[in-house]
Amino acid sequence: MLGILLAGVAPGLALLSYFYLKDKYEPEPVSMVVNTFFSGALIIIPIAFIEYVLKIENIVQFNSIYAIFSSGLIEEFFKWTVLFFIAYKSAEFDEPFDGIVYGTSISLGFATAENILYLMNNGMEYALTRALLPVSGHALFGVIMGYYISKAKFTKGQKWPFFLLSILLPVVLHGIFNFLLLHQGSWFAMSPYMVFLWWFSLRKVQLAEVSSYQHFKKNAMIPTGLSLKSGKKLFLPISR
Repeated sequence: MLGILLAGVAPGLALLSYFYLKDKYEPEPVSMVVNTFFSGALIIIPIAFIEYVLKIENIVQFNSIYAIFSSGLIEEFFKWTVLFFIAYKSAEFDEPFDGIVYGTSISLGFATAENILYLMNNGMEYALTRALLPVSGHALFGVIMGYYISKAKFTKGQKWPFFLLSILLPVVLHGIFNFLLLHQGSWFAMSPYMVFLWWFSLRKVQLAEVSSYQHFKKNAMIPTGLSLKSGKKLFLPISR
């Protein structure tokens, strides 16, 4: 049991640490990240109930539709709801990169809970495949969701296009992921798609890093350094 718990938790914590440490300028409070991580884990309860009802009542009959509707729409909707009501409305969400930190935290909380349950039911032999595919996939969907919800928060003017993208893109990408997994079920089919997801998501990470730099430079930069909530100082290059 301990081995299953460790194998279930380790990929999510490793990926969360990676994206958390990418927040160079003002790292988020650990308590807030832990809160969003466990909130993401808890949404597995309503999601599992809804998916159970869909299956028992035979509401969705085709695997391709089920992949998009169940995992693509229901899971991403619940993750988006947590991201909006807990993170987006928090005072701690105060720079563009924060959306990626909180988006991945919520997604990986859900992915970790799902991973533990899967390994308990199916065995440790799936631990590596789960880490490389579903857990990583959830992290990347969280990056994309967080990037666009940050665009909504820090863009003046119309925000609804970014809100729409923050839910629509993860739903579509998640649906494609599950469709490939259900209908192809091989590394040959999944590897190109995972490479694309990593490339697309890391591009969003780079853009968010630039946006955070510009945010601090525009709103809070002083020549001697910027005092942060953590008590540290932020030094960025200043063009003269």
